[in-house]
Amino acid sequence: MKLPRNLSGEDLARLLGRLGYQVGRQTGSHMRLNTAEGEHGVTIPRHGTLKVGTLNSILKDVAEHLKVDKEELIRELWSDR
Repeated sequence: MKLPRNLSGEDLARLLGRLGYQVGRQTGSHMRLNTAEGEHGVTIPRHGTLKVGTLNSILKDVAEHLKVDKEELIRELWSDR
């Protein structure tokens, strides 16, 4: 599945919220999301549109933490969109 080209940082934060990530803090134009247990965190730029490489890197990191394939994670996140 191809990554979306028009996804904002806030949209990604909302999608990751379905997997248990919550915004822990915001510094400047970046949000720090953590899992409920605080064992894993990702930083997301709060920009209008995320660059594809940035989005890919964040999704890869989350997929590794959840021990799933990145493609499976992408399908799960965008299945209800």
